[in-house]
Amino acid sequence: MNCPNPDRPKILVVDDHPSSRLTAVALLSVEGYEVLEAESGQMALECITRVNPDLIILDVMMPGMDGYEVCRRIKQNEHTRLIPIVFVTALSDRHARLRGIEAGGDDFLSKPFDQLELSTRARSLIRQKRLNEDLDHSSKVLFSIARAVESRDPNTGDHCERLVVQGKAFGEFLKLSRNEVRDLMWGGYLHDIGKVGIPDAVLLKMGKLTPEEWQIMRQHVIIGEQICQPLRTMQGVVPIIRYHHERWDGTGYPDRLKGDEIPFLVQVFQVIDIYDALTHERPYKRAFTAQESLNLMFQEAEQGWRNPELIQQFAEFICSAVVAA
Repeated sequence: MNCPNPDRPKILVVDDHPSSRLTAVALLSVEGYEVLEAESGQMALECITRVNPDLIILDVMMPGMDGYEVCRRIKQNEHTRLIPIVFVTALSDRHARLRGIEAGGDDFLSKPFDQLELSTRARSLIRQKRLNEDLDHSSKVLFSIARAVESRDPNTGDHCERLVVQGKAFGEFLKLSRNEVRDLMWGGYLHDIGKVGIPDAVLLKMGKLTPEEWQIMRQHVIIGEQICQPLRTMQGVVPIIRYHHERWDGTGYPDRLKGDEIPFLVQVFQVIDIYDALTHERPYKRAFTAQESLNLMFQEAEQGWRNPELIQQFAEFICSAVVAA
């Protein structure tokens, strides 16, 4: 009895025409792939939940649920979004391809199949999927570390979760790009990940830190940068990790950046971080009201610590959120 090879790539062929499926199955099986079949969009979705294929060859024109809708559902699902999808259709018009791109398709093939083209594209997309999965797993490990760091300090509560929610809302208020909003949200989780390297005696000390202890504490931004720097997906988050304690007047750390030397996304994150700290109770302070917190932030802007224009925009954002509520 032959044992299944877990490393053997699995390809799902979705087409309502048996002859088309048979052709694709024959061509791909010769290449050594494990090939599965589905004759409808609904059957394809059910198969994906059981099998998690490495690639989907998807016909566009099918009765009931067409290929575009199948693709949208796959790409919207957190567990299946990384599966590459190749649309197969006899249609060659520009409109059909644009619809496929909008639905989240990764590539296109035309009928009848060219064996070399099918083989080359399948191999390339499966390799890319596995690279993406490695990156995705690495990111999840970092988020797990960040949550563990936060749990070490019982005084911060759900600080990171709140920063993620507020980051998304304020980023959209500022009309930041989708990637910038994502980096802002990820920064909410990862900005203090470097505290994993700070001893408990310093991190959890209830009293005032000595100058030597402050030097140790300030290293968390460097440690965090070193943890996240190797990952390409984290390049937009690394500046938030390193610079979120810089000040507008150049008195912050670690690099004493001044004014717009501080990346704009970092400035946006700082405002969210400060507001959350002010509006929630800590061992050394009570929770301030929204207005009290904004007043203190305006005072910091007057002292030269914050970008005054951005503080004004944040105040407008908070006021608009209160009115909407």
